[in-house]
Amino acid sequence: MAKNVVAKIKIQIPAGQANPAPPVGPALGEKKVNIMDFCKRFNEATKNEEPGLIIPVEIFVYQDRTFDFKLKRPPVPVLLKRAAGVDKCSSDPKREKVGVVSMEQVRKIAERKLPDLNTDNLDAAVEMVLGTARNAGIEVKR
Repeated sequence: MAKNVVAKIKIQIPAGQANPAPPVGPALGEKKVNIMDFCKRFNEATKNEEPGLIIPVEIFVYQDRTFDFKLKRPPVPVLLKRAAGVDKCSSDPKREKVGVVSMEQVRKIAERKLPDLNTDNLDAAVEMVLGTARNAGIEVKR
């Protein structure tokens, strides 16, 4: 018999760094989920990722207070900032460019993020990444 999902929680946590502090503790404590169990399982699941890389996670809480979670790929802006070697995006992307990435890097980011996007077409995914780069003030060398 399928378990009844009573809550779905979406949070972003650095890989391998889940702990009971916010945002994890309050989000899970409110639903009476075992916070330390989640932290151990999340850290184990993300141990092969680059330390500190932001990982979005969806947590499904069931009636009996058990849970499952699904890891997503890192957000596109995070991947673009890492590829460009910058700490933050531009506050005025039309006038101020903060970094440069190659078209090859954009394609790799699109391939990595493709399962989480609302398309199966790699060219459409590349266009989405290009739009994010433009909005972040990151120039793309073609």
